[in-house]
Amino acid sequence: MVKILDSIIQAKAEGKKLLALLIDPDSIQNEDQVMDVVNKAESTSIDYILFGGSLITKTEEFDSLKMIKEITKIPVVLFPSSPAQIRTEADAILFLSLLSGRNPEYLIGHHVAAAPILKNSNLEILPTGYLLIGCGRPTTAEYVSGTQPIPYHKPDIAAATAMAGEMLGLKLIYLDGGSGADKAVSAEMITQVRKSTDLPLIVGGGIRSGSAAAKAFEAGADMIVVGNAAEDNPDLIQELSLTKGQPK
Repeated sequence: MVKILDSIIQAKAEGKKLLALLIDPDSIQNEDQVMDVVNKAESTSIDYILFGGSLITKTEEFDSLKMIKEITKIPVVLFPSSPAQIRTEADAILFLSLLSGRNPEYLIGHHVAAAPILKNSNLEILPTGYLLIGCGRPTTAEYVSGTQPIPYHKPDIAAATAMAGEMLGLKLIYLDGGSGADKAVSAEMITQVRKSTDLPLIVGGGIRSGSAAAKAFEAGADMIVVGNAAEDNPDLIQELSLTKGQPK
């Protein structure tokens, strides 16, 4: 079985664009909703399902992650905000280091607590430099992490931060406006980060249309992540899938 990180790196090398659907457990109300989301993902060209959220507050009456794994072969990657969100049923985990902030808990603290758990699991570890970008009003990720995002109009800071992440040995860079961001990460910032690092570049937050996704891909994103917007607009997944186009 091809490892997820290898498949992402290979897609980048081939110029193939990737699309990920972020599922927040708090947004799942019932089993029918899980079926609906997964069916839409399978009928389009979703490459990965990200599972997690900045703040999980609801207690599910059913196990949505277990159900997702039972009904689809789309790889499921954890997108956790703390070690408490680790689930060994998933295929991989974004091992996120919040490079844009200066809160030691999100730079290395949570990682120390999570490492023994992950070492004894079968989860594939995806070392990821996570850059939170200020894309309008404060987001849950900003509040929970207790960090200031990189200013929207400072692509040079984002580029230098991504460069440092690559030098530290991280394997992926994730530019995120945060859940519910007012706007998407700017094309200028994506382009400058793309030029500063050879790592696969993931971009999420504030992408609400096919045109916004196409703009991000054109600017240099290798993978687009959509979450809240797909919940509000069920047809968005199909619209976004059309933006992936052919390998360049």
